[in-house]
Amino acid sequence: MDIGVVVTLVLFFGGIVIGLPMAWVFLSSTVAGILVTGGSLGFIPGTAYHAINSYILMAIAFFILAGNVMGEAGLADRIIRFSYALVGRVKGGLINVGIVATLFMSALTGSSIPCIAALVPLLVPRFESYGYQRRYTTAVLCSASFLGYLIPPSVPVLIYCLVAGESVAAVFLSTVIPGLLLAGGYMVLNRFMVGHYMQPSTEVAHQPAGFKASAKEVGTSAWKASAALGLPLIVLGGIYGGVFTPNEAGAIAVVYTLFVGLFVYRELKRDKFLVVLKSTVVTLGMITLLLAFGTVFTRFLIREGAAQALAEGMIGMFESKILILLMMNLLLLVLGMFIDGIPILIVAVPLILPLIRELGINNVQLGAIVVVNIGLGVVTPPYAISMFVGSRLGGVPYEQLVRPMVMFLLIVGIPVLLLVTFLPWLSLWLPTAVVGPRIVGPW
Repeated sequence: MDIGVVVTLVLFFGGIVIGLPMAWVFLSSTVAGILVTGGSLGFIPGTAYHAINSYILMAIAFFILAGNVMGEAGLADRIIRFSYALVGRVKGGLINVGIVATLFMSALTGSSIPCIAALVPLLVPRFESYGYQRRYTTAVLCSASFLGYLIPPSVPVLIYCLVAGESVAAVFLSTVIPGLLLAGGYMVLNRFMVGHYMQPSTEVAHQPAGFKASAKEVGTSAWKASAALGLPLIVLGGIYGGVFTPNEAGAIAVVYTLFVGLFVYRELKRDKFLVVLKSTVVTLGMITLLLAFGTVFTRFLIREGAAQALAEGMIGMFESKILILLMMNLLLLVLGMFIDGIPILIVAVPLILPLIRELGINNVQLGAIVVVNIGLGVVTPPYAISMFVGSRLGGVPYEQLVRPMVMFLLIVGIPVLLLVTFLPWLSLWLPTAVVGPRIVGPW
């Protein structure tokens, strides 16, 4: 292996170990590699500029802002009531309410942390009064939070499309069926686990008596949540109807969420909006730096032949396509245990694309595989950002979340990942049916 690649990789992993910010790890390790090889540092500014000179980055900014506005606009209570009307009557139904609410919130925020921030403070104390242990409710909400990566519009999917040059509309749809499988699997597993995490309680959640009363409750709660639920319908309907592009959809999402927060629910106040703007700018700044310097890092490795060497090495080491895909998943999962999802997308996708081409795997399916992987990384110890946030908001020690979350990961998360990896139709049938085989490609 070229000495410049060795130096770059050693400094990269060394920077991760000592805890340097990822953007500066990308930049410093690349600079060192270029200097060792005697190359020109003029490679860096042009590559960084072209990495962020994309309309998809504008869409990312708009969807982050729309998601943050929705998080402060008072929709969570209405989503919870609607979810309760749908699934609150089944065994362990209150926990299922949290899962379904996360599913709806995912379609509104496009990320995992806003789901946790909105639902954990609302649901954990409320469910505890009905006998559900805080650690279990928090663990389930944290485990379900990465549905925000899978249910469109999804910010990680946008980043994947930016890095891989793939169709946003197609990859948005590729993760829908995996997301619904995960939500359904979580609800089934909850039915068997919830009894181990109950404690005595005198309070009983109110349930409407009879089918007619239940149907009325569903209708009433749906009407009250309709303004919030209308966002994904407008955004996705506009994209797939050809009315507007993804970045135009993001701008419309911002206008819509501001209208709902200010004039429909009337819970978006000036001080909250300033917090939303600050959070959006910080998040977008972080993503922009990661994209710019991460692209410099990966382009340098590709220029030095690292991506081709990885593809040839994997194919030479494992003759079986199944083993190669398993090793790719293992690599992404291990990276997700220590690194946040966005750096993984930026680094791993360009490096594994040559390998994927050799294996003849559709790039839209690859998008589903990678996004499910980084979603699992969000909920996998030791570095699981959802666990840190959930622990703080739920008032539960980190270590108490590990056992129930690992159960959801092993029994539901990993099997769904394997299904997405080895059954292409799970991720490709819906995009092919909606946007057509010409855009999706052969599978």
